[in-house]
This record gives sequence, structure tokens and C-alpha cells, in this order.
Amino acid sequence: MAITDIKEFAHLSEADIESLGRELDSIRLEVEESRGLRDSRYIRRTIRMQRALELGGRAVLFGSKYRPAWVVGTAMLSLSKIIENMELGHNVMHGQWDWMNDPEIHSMSWEWDQTGPSDHWKRAHNYSHHTYTNIVGMDDDVGFGILRMTRDEPWKPVNLLQPLANILLAATFEWGIALHDLKFANELEGVPPGTLNSRSNKEFAAKIFRQVGKDFVLYPALTGPAWKSTLTANTTANLVRNLWAYVVIFCGHFPDGAEKFTEAEFENETRHEWYLRQMLGSANFDSGRVIGFMSGNLSYQIEHHVFPDLPSNRYPEIAVRVRELCHKYDLPYTTGSLAKQYLLALRTIHKLALPDSWLRATADDAPETSSERKFRDAGAAMVETLRTDPVTGERRGLLSALRARAEQRVSRHKK
Repeated sequence: MAITDIKEFAHLSEADIESLGRELDSIRLEVEESRGLRDSRYIRRTIRMQRALELGGRAVLFGSKYRPAWVVGTAMLSLSKIIENMELGHNVMHGQWDWMNDPEIHSMSWEWDQTGPSDHWKRAHNYSHHTYTNIVGMDDDVGFGILRMTRDEPWKPVNLLQPLANILLAATFEWGIALHDLKFANELEGVPPGTLNSRSNKEFAAKIFRQVGKDFVLYPALTGPAWKSTLTANTTANLVRNLWAYVVIFCGHFPDGAEKFTEAEFENETRHEWYLRQMLGSANFDSGRVIGFMSGNLSYQIEHHVFPDLPSNRYPEIAVRVRELCHKYDLPYTTGSLAKQYLLALRTIHKLALPDSWLRATADDAPETSSERKFRDAGAAMVETLRTDPVTGERRGLLSALRARAEQRVSRHKK
């Protein structure tokens, strides 16, 4: 089952975790105190770029009956929607730019260019997901209520359809997120099942009317004779944005090494243990400046989960220091290529579509689901001696334990 004791799993004492937390607090303080002109220039340049791409793309689509214009216009519009969704909408609504006190670039006023209302997303994501990250039964983002992504969730026959559900979710990701957030909003409002005239439902309907009307009625109509090709261009741009957002999110939350936790772990959690849970429950993927930018810098998902309200353009420099802390405390820094991280998530989706009786690993020692119990069968001595290397004096913790565990499994298979 999922982790119930994060200290035992991480091979860290309470003092270790407090020390780690203080070092992360120091990073936060330094970044907060250094925010300034270069950061404000970054976000304003990003907004200008996104708007130029959208306006340029929509202008080119007036000639969308001609294939070159359709391709160029669709590409520009796709890029615009990705940047607005990932680097602007997601990050602005996290409050990353509230320190500027600019009403246009503020979490309270930003309405993003997708189906779900921003207020619904902020309640479900900023509060629920980032507070209860990867806690089974508390964080609905573990599978989004559609996919079984941990063995802590009991298998049901409907899970056999999971590979198909995954394809549908990817293609309609903005709708999946919007419906997920609407469910959470209705629960907060205490809306009885089947009630249609709730405040949340009305807000959702109004946003659908504006969003669908803009992309599939107004803008195609404005291009006159080219309305059909413009309609396909808008549909394609939305699809491209949905697929990219889906891949980025799944690479940050569901590769092997992104751990899950129990409600018991959360009950007595300290603020610094929350930091540790974010580090162990998230995953990065390798990216350069372009892919990092296009992902909203969510290629640094670990850093985002530790510091969700710090400016996204600072994540690459923060990542250097977080990786150093992982080395210092012998913690895994879960990362890999974009392709590798997505394929690992995809493997979990297909594997957990099957009944547990068909699977070999246990719920405590599987690539996608593990707990502190995976180390106990190695004996208490294994855990205790991983505190300090007797030769070098260096700290030996979770990363060393995971390597020892892997070597142990290999030796068993050879026998």
C-alpha cells in the first residue's frame, strides 16, 4: 500500500527532515527577496508573444482555404494556446506573479482560454491537489477519477477499459479537467446530486457558452468563406494543446518514483514533511529552454510542487539547488527524458487495467506503488546501517536503500 510513514520510507530522522526543510525555506526566502525587474520583464514578454501568436494565427486563417495558410495559422494558434495554458494560465493562477500587484497578471483576475472556469480550477488544484498531493483518497488528481494509477485503489472490471479511457482523456483533456473541477466545486457548495441550477453549474455553463462560441462559432464565422477550414484549424489547435498539456501533467505525476501516500501519513504531517512529500511525490523530465518554456516550466514539477507560487522562470536555477539537497540527504531526484517518463506512466495505465492477481509485484514494492514496508523484509539492520557510510562518512539514505533493494531483487532472480 502507499507510504504511511514518510520518515521511515525516506530513511530520515525528524531532525534530518527539519534540517532539509530549513534549507528549502532559505531557498524560498532568497528567491522571494530577489524577485524584480527581470522577472516582470519575462512575464510581460511572454504575454506579448502569446497574444502576437494568437492574433497572427487568426489573421493567417482568413486564407485557411489554402493549405499553407491553414498549416501556418494552425501552428501559430496551437503555440498560442499552449503558452496561454501552461506558462500563463496555470502559473498566473497559482499566484506566481501576484507580488507585482498588476491587476492584469493576478491570480484573482486571470481567466484562461479553456473550458473550465478559472475559479473552479483554483479551488480544486491550488488547494486540494497541492495540499493533499498524492494522498490516496484525498487527492482526486491521482488518476483524475478516471484512471487507476495505484494498487491502493481496488481493481474494478471497468478498469479493463482504462487504455481507451486514457486516449479519450488525452484528446479531451481540457474537458476532463473542467468536469473534474466542477465535481469538486459542487461538493464544496454542497449541491445534491442531479441539481442543475447550482452556482457552480451555472458558472460552468456560462464558460462553455463563451469558450465554444468563440472557437467554434465566432472566429470561424469572421473568416467568411473560409469558415469550414478555420473551424478545423481551431479544433486542431485545441487538440494539440490538450495532448501537450496531458503529456506534461502525466510526466510530472505518474512515472515510476512519483510516490503515493496514505491519509495516516497526512494526519500528523509537519510543514517540513509536506516539503518532503512534494519531493517524493513528483517527477521531472529533462528539458532545454524551449521545451521548458512550452511546458510552463512544469518540466521542473518537483520544484513546482515544493514552491508552487514562486515565478516559473526561476525553476531552472532552483532545480540546481534542490538536486544538491537530494544528493546531500541521499534522496532520489526523479527525472528522465520526456519520452521515458511518459512511457513509464503509460505502462502503469495499461498494467493497472488488469486485476492485481495478474500482476507480479506487491502493493508495497511495485514500480508505481511502494511503501516503507518494501525495506522491512531486508531486516532492521539494513535500514539502520544506511544512515552513514562506515568508510566515507557520507549520508546513506533512501537512494542507497533503493539501490540496495534493486540489487537484492537481481540476486534473488539469479538464484
